[in-house]
Amino acid sequence: MKTSPTAGRPAGLVETAFTVNGEQVRFELDPRESLLDVLRERLVLTGTKKGCDQGHCGACTVHIDGRRVVSCLTPAVQVAGRDVTTIEGVAAPDGTLHPLQQAFVDCDALQCGYCTPGQVMSGLACLAEGHTETDGDIREYMSGNLCRCGAYIGITAAIRRVADQTKQTEV
Repeated sequence: MKTSPTAGRPAGLVETAFTVNGEQVRFELDPRESLLDVLRERLVLTGTKKGCDQGHCGACTVHIDGRRVVSCLTPAVQVAGRDVTTIEGVAAPDGTLHPLQQAFVDCDALQCGYCTPGQVMSGLACLAEGHTETDGDIREYMSGNLCRCGAYIGITAAIRRVADQTKQTEV
């Protein structure tokens, strides 16, 4: 009698492996599970926030292979073999903040802090993709991330500060 490769596995689960913040993870996932739920509930990486759970607020923004995505709308099985970075993977291993994280502190770019992880992850993508020519460019690129407290001026200033510092070091 042949045994199925899925013998012993509950029906419908899919074995999935990917990297999160440099560490390989492997799960048996229901294809309907969002990446956000896997990050928060299975890996206990609670920095990524569940805001609207509809992809409108940006609180759940993470990077997949260096590109920003809203993790609440991303099926976890879709990231098989890919590299996921969450806010927990941004600071240096010794705890030193990334320059953008430090700029958020220095520019008062947060109030309650709930949206801050998603704002930082989108801000990193904004910088990496070069959407920093003007403050208007930054605001446009960051428009998918909502801040209920209204810290937008500080968020733009933080991204501008890091963009300007990066330009100075490139010259």
